[in-house]
Amino acid sequence: MKPLYVICFCFGIVAAAAQTVGLIEHQTGAFDDGFVLFAPNTANTTYLIDKCGKAVKSWNSAYKPGQSAYLLDDGTLLRTGNANNATFNAGGKGGFIEMIDWDGNVTWRYTLSDASKCQHHDARILPNGNVLVIAWEKKTNTEAIALGRNPTLVPAVLWSEQILEIQPTGATTGAIVWEWHLTDHLVQDFDATKPSYNSIATNPQLVNINYNASATNSDWIHLNSIDYNPQLDQILLSSHNFDEIWIIDHSTTTSQAASHTGGNSGKGGDLLYRWGNPLAYNIGTTAQFFGQHNARWIENTFPYENQIMVFNNGLGRNGGNYSTVDIINPPVEGYQYSQTLPYLPVTASWTYNAGNPNDFYAMNISGAQPLSNGNILICNGPAGIFTEIDASGTALWQYVNPVNAAGIIPQNATPTQNAVFRCTFYPTDFVGFAGRTLSPGTTIENANAVDEFNNLMQQMINFIFVELWKNYADD
Repeated sequence: MKPLYVICFCFGIVAAAAQTVGLIEHQTGAFDDGFVLFAPNTANTTYLIDKCGKAVKSWNSAYKPGQSAYLLDDGTLLRTGNANNATFNAGGKGGFIEMIDWDGNVTWRYTLSDASKCQHHDARILPNGNVLVIAWEKKTNTEAIALGRNPTLVPAVLWSEQILEIQPTGATTGAIVWEWHLTDHLVQDFDATKPSYNSIATNPQLVNINYNASATNSDWIHLNSIDYNPQLDQILLSSHNFDEIWIIDHSTTTSQAASHTGGNSGKGGDLLYRWGNPLAYNIGTTAQFFGQHNARWIENTFPYENQIMVFNNGLGRNGGNYSTVDIINPPVEGYQYSQTLPYLPVTASWTYNAGNPNDFYAMNISGAQPLSNGNILICNGPAGIFTEIDASGTALWQYVNPVNAAGIIPQNATPTQNAVFRCTFYPTDFVGFAGRTLSPGTTIENANAVDEFNNLMQQMINFIFVELWKNYADD
């Protein structure tokens, strides 16, 4: 069955000056042939809007996000949920991974939240239908010291990180079929009596357990994104507290992932590549990333294909706090990466907002997504602002999330506490939309008089388009 797409026409290019939420700007050149998905941080609802700011669909959950949400190829929403875990009480905490079908039914809800572990931030579907998740893993003070942590720089408990591949087996059950644990890949030069003792600079494939160490911060690594490359069978991670991205091999068995050999790379679960902060492995003097988020491989056929895009928040950046979107080109050949240190490239392939000409800063969360026409969709997470720019950095489209913990923010009111972890664009030919009717309704913020006129005009256009479609479908 052919998908039915009701075309949205935006009346007006720039919203009225008093408009504060919803669609703010819409210029020629924006990639309008698709929809934007987002889950407000303080709400239980996930929204799909068109580029005119009209609500197309929504999904309700019993939980606030924890933090990411994605559409799958069958139209199902993959969403993480906040279980309010009392042990792992930090930004990005989740604990639930759920799938909600197109009709709003929860078809799978898996709990990964207890006193020893908790899912957080992100999850990714694999081609086989399994789900990759990031989870904190609690280590006691004694365990941390045995791993090589400096005893003066260890809190009562230390949160390490693990990556789990979960195969759904029932409505609330799943089997962990693959796992990777950071604690299997540590190095330190503090205590020669511990197995992890070695030179940090000559072992950059391992993570220094004493880097950025603190006696008060349990959340030592703080991974905040995960991506998967099916061609390489590799996983891309972002460590906020190390100011680095890491790549690991997923082609390993679980036992190989705990070792230093095996898999396509022959390196087991060691880091294949890292970039953003050579100080973390005792090389260099400056960092390139500063509290970054949303590291992702760029799709084949897109500009800068197979390179990596990162939202570089800029927290603590040399020269002042400001955010950039950076693209880097990892030196990969086959399944291997150049081991030139510090890891190449020397500089980014492309940067938006270099030097902060746009006075742009998002201190936490946030993300960026490349679009097939070369534009980029940026989410300023703390402000709940989505902006589409072209390759030269010109803003073409902007939308302000109108939802916070109190509900819908009235139009013309100053938006507050409307943060969004990330937003994602899906083109109209996305396979998950096949056979479904996507008809724009009203705006989420329940539009003012001008928008009501636009809504009336939209309804007329929708009626005409549907009648024309019926004639087309009958041919």
